[in-house]
Order: sequence, then structure tokens, then C-alpha cells
Amino acid sequence: MLRKSLLLLLTVCSFQLLSAQENALKSFPKGSTPKEIGKQLAYHFINGRHELYDRSIHYAEVCTWNGALDYALEVNDKKLIKHLQDKFEPLFTHEKALLPPMNHVDYNMFGSLALKLYQITKDERYKEMGLAYADTQWEVPANAKAEQKAWADKGYSWQTRLWIDDMYMITVVQGEAYKVTGDKKYLDRAAKEMVLYLDELQRPNGLFYHAPDVPYYWARGDGWMAVGMPNLLRMMPEDHKDRPRIMEGYLKMMKSLKDYQQPSGMWNQLIDEPTFWAETSGTAMFTYAFIIGVQEGWLDATEYAPAAHKAWLAMIPYIDERNNVTEVCIGTGKKNDKQHYLNRPRNPGDLHGQAPYLWCAAALLSNK
Repeated sequence: MLRKSLLLLLTVCSFQLLSAQENALKSFPKGSTPKEIGKQLAYHFINGRHELYDRSIHYAEVCTWNGALDYALEVNDKKLIKHLQDKFEPLFTHEKALLPPMNHVDYNMFGSLALKLYQITKDERYKEMGLAYADTQWEVPANAKAEQKAWADKGYSWQTRLWIDDMYMITVVQGEAYKVTGDKKYLDRAAKEMVLYLDELQRPNGLFYHAPDVPYYWARGDGWMAVGMPNLLRMMPEDHKDRPRIMEGYLKMMKSLKDYQQPSGMWNQLIDEPTFWAETSGTAMFTYAFIIGVQEGWLDATEYAPAAHKAWLAMIPYIDERNNVTEVCIGTGKKNDKQHYLNRPRNPGDLHGQAPYLWCAAALLSNK
């Protein structure tokens, strides 16, 4: 009788512990709830000017726009959705010159925004624009270089270059095209590309160098990988041939990230350098990857939910009184010099940081 009672008590305690860990992603103190933070950052984005790169919309703005839309959908904020549509509308007319050209991996990912807006509005203009960006990522231009043609001949995007952020930039637009059309070619493109990048860039510890010739684990660079994998995995059917390889890479990375999370809850500018400064964009990306993994049942909730909860609370104080995320490393090219990463400037309100904060807010508000 005593043994049965003890077993029952252990079962109840285990269930309560698991429930508490899962609830870690639902319970936050006032002032730090994902609904509050998401609203602050999304409405702040609406009033901001376009962030341009070579006179066209920067990919960081696209990422933030997508995040604001995800948040608006989760809270059913129709006013916010309308504002985000209105911000896009001039790009069909007098701001058309700001549309990124369809000739570079960072530019073509703009199509993900148009395709997301199509899913919300069913306005064919968005679909036509978005699919053009998705398709030209595989349509080799006449002036393509020999290396670009060689990638295409192997079935990859001609825009392939094995840079650390491409795993996100390529897969995000192909993934949204798949959602819109149901055409498996888009999913297969994204998956094939993802496997290539995993095979070429992932290190034995699960993390990624900034580049093969730059042996540093730069937080935001690894962040693109951390976000790209779960986003693609969520779309993939269980029997897709590339799913096991991508899941393997994702789980391997998550384990390493958990080991490198700082006591504060943050991750540093170089992930494995405990004396470097805490960097917000990478932290938010890793937090997002943990949240999705717990929600999908890929990660152990008893381990990763508290880690994500701790990270989210650590991220909040980095939002200043103007609703700008601070301590965001600016855009950073590769350099085989550790001091280069330590000395990178940090810009308040840099959209590289605003975007993943919104992704986290939207993910935490999900009903999963």
C-alpha cells in the first residue's frame, strides 16, 4: 500500500513539474508579457522610416515587417494589420523604386513579405510579386557567373554562396511560396538548400562558424541557422526525405546553445566567449528556436522551456524608452579577427534586433 502511494505521489509530482515547465512559456509578469512587448515593437515599426540598402528595402526591415504581421495575427489586431498593409501599398506605386532587385539572396527574400500578405489578404498583387522573387531565386540570369551556374546545375539556387545567413534568406521565401501554392517544388528547394548548408557549415559541436575561413561563433550568424531550421521543419511532412537530416542538425545545435546560455539568460556576441558582451539579436533568435522546439515537442520542455523563459525575461530590459532594442550588433561581414567582433558597434533600434523580438512575442502567443 505504501509503495503504491509513493508511486502515485511520484507520478503526480512528475506531472506537476512537467506542467509547470510547459507553463513557463505562458506565464510572465506584467510589463514583460509577449502581448505587451509585441504591441510596443510592432506599433513602433509602423511609424519608422524604411531601412534601405543600396536604395532598396533592407532584409532586416522585411524580417521585422514579417514579425509584426505574425504578432498581429496572433492577437487578431486588425488595426495593426491594416497599418502594415498601408505601409506596403506605396511599393506598388510611387515607392516602387524601393523594391529590391531580384538578383541577390538578401534581396530575393523580400518575396516572403509579399507572400505573407497574400495569405492574409488574398490580394493577387502580393502573390504575383512574391512568387516572382521566389522563382527568380532559381532562374539563372544570362549574366550569371560560372560558379553561380555550377550551383544551379546541381539543383541549388544560383544565389547559393555558403554564407551563414543564407540558410534563412533562401528558405524563408521558398517556404512562403510553398504555403501559398502547395507546390512541393518550393519545399524541396528549401530542404535541399538547407541540407547543403548543414553539411558544409555545421561544426561537430552543433554551432556554425561565421564562414569556413573565419572560426568564430558569431551570435546573429548562428541565429539565422537557429531560426531557419525550425521554421522549415514545421512545414515538412514527416515522410519528407530531408526531414531527418534537418532535425538532426537542429537538435544538435539546440543542445550546444543551451550549454552556452549565460547565467543572465543571454548569449554573447561570440557564443563561446564568456567575457564578450551580451548581444540581443542572437539571443532573441536562439530563444525563438527554443520556443518553437518546445511547442512542437522536439525539445524537452523540462529543460528548454525554463531556458526560453529566462532568456525572454533577460531580453526585456534591453528595450529602451523609445521602444528600440539596444545592444544589437550592426551588420557584420566576416573577418578572421576576434577583436573585430568584440569592437562591433551596437545601434539602438537596429531592425536586426527588433525582428526576432517580434518573432518571439508571436511564438509565445501561439496556441500551441
